[in-house]
Amino acid sequence: MTDTPLDFGDPADLDRLRREFRAWLTEHPLPERQSGEPVPVFLRRWHRLLHSGGWVGLDVPERYGGRGLTALHQVAISDELGACRAPGVPRIGYLAHALLEFGSEEQRLRFLPRMLAGDEVWCQGFSEPGAGSDLAGMSTFAERHDDHYTARGQKLWTSYAQYSGQCLLLARTDRSAPAHKSISAFVLPLDRPGVTVRPLRAANGDDEFCELFLDDVRIEESERIGAEGVGWALAMTTVSYERNALDTGHISKYGLLVERLRRHAAERQGSLPDGLLSRIGRCVVDYEVLVAHARRRTAERLAERLAGQVAGPESSVDKLLMTRTEQRLYDTALEVFPAELSREGGELFGDYLYSRAASVYGGTSQIQRNIIAKRILHLPSNG
Repeated sequence: MTDTPLDFGDPADLDRLRREFRAWLTEHPLPERQSGEPVPVFLRRWHRLLHSGGWVGLDVPERYGGRGLTALHQVAISDELGACRAPGVPRIGYLAHALLEFGSEEQRLRFLPRMLAGDEVWCQGFSEPGAGSDLAGMSTFAERHDDHYTARGQKLWTSYAQYSGQCLLLARTDRSAPAHKSISAFVLPLDRPGVTVRPLRAANGDDEFCELFLDDVRIEESERIGAEGVGWALAMTTVSYERNALDTGHISKYGLLVERLRRHAAERQGSLPDGLLSRIGRCVVDYEVLVAHARRRTAERLAERLAGQVAGPESSVDKLLMTRTEQRLYDTALEVFPAELSREGGELFGDYLYSRAASVYGGTSQIQRNIIAKRILHLPSNG
């Protein structure tokens, strides 16, 4: 935390930006997804369309391909997209900020403009089969030589790696150092010899996730991001954007459903069972708490950046609150609107199914509670 004064910008400026973006959306509606078109191919077309209008990387300096505005401007765009249920701003903001804060000037100039424009697709090589959400427990190792490393290991749940050209890879580089101080970050081209990408077919037919195998893959020293051992801090910076419901546009998406539940309860005063009315009330409270928390965390992150501080483990709180809000909201909505309890009933049932995974992806709820206990509350370990 810091006492650095916060500059939230001119609210009128944010309002003008929102109106400008809404007008642009009217002239550039969401393109149709073509029959048989893979989701990431469709999303890349959307990415490039947004970038053509100047709506990607608003808080990235202009010399790296952004607009040099603030995180609040980017949050406003994410909020507008969520409100109209369009796909969010391309999910490269997390990686862009990792490069901004830890990369060299050469790396920023080389990678960021192409990343923001959608000319180069990136994925994250974080999770592993034996560690999963316990990022500090990873076993992938990059052994250092004179001017390069050789990496060996396996990553899992790497989203859309089969469509990506670059991977932000985390690997341990010092077996003797403490777990959180022995992880380093690298830019790994996925066409490098020794890299194998194997898509995983999910039960619903999607191939979003992949396994990534590294068999003595050569990584140049110049491809390391930051110093050795800063991988954990880089990862925390990444997830601080990935887990904030304002950055992802989830706030406005949840808000649409909360308002729908509110209207339903108001229209049926006295006819709803007390238990169901209470559950709707809990959803409203969860949502309002999440909104207040996300705003506070955005302010704290701005202050931390002004003070030159890196993100800490507080994003675990963000993740738990977002998971609770999402799962309770969709569970209640299906009870209130049972006619939508089918794939033919609209998007609600699909959103409900995806919400079941919220307590797993991006770090399981159990691991987030452990992180909060150990690294924020500093509680003693059992045994």
